[in-house]
Amino acid sequence: MTISLDHTIVPARDKHAAAEFLGNVLGLEVTTDPGGYFAQLTLANGVTLDYYDGPGFQSGFPSLHWAFVVTDEEFDAAMGRLIEAGVRYYALPHQPDETAHQVSYSARGHRGVYFPDPEGHGMELLTATEDPADEWWVGDYRNATAAELPKG
Repeated sequence: MTISLDHTIVPARDKHAAAEFLGNVLGLEVTTDPGGYFAQLTLANGVTLDYYDGPGFQSGFPSLHWAFVVTDEEFDAAMGRLIEAGVRYYALPHQPDETAHQVSYSARGHRGVYFPDPEGHGMELLTATEDPADEWWVGDYRNATAAELPKG
């Protein structure tokens, strides 16, 4: 298959602030498209997140979800920035209060976490694409170099 995603528009009330927030969490530089319409984040595969605050988005928009596959090192760096900034994070999107300040762990050693961006969108970081056969559980955050990650 040769189909690939090139970009997606992320609705925002303030495109620069929203892009800067996620860019800071992920360690990505915010750029602007040649026309100046979008504040952009470019992912490793070349896909851009085009933050847009123009007509049609000022009066409101739905909360959307984006999930990013990151390395263990990128996950730990992002978690450090989330914690330092006091951003609320949680392990399960359908139970944010019950799993606040926790992350998900898999039997294969993968980790995942959810957090809201300033525009109300749901962001997710995971260290591997999800495998339906994998078992997941919730626990306190531990970095990848911890002597032992929590067991399910």
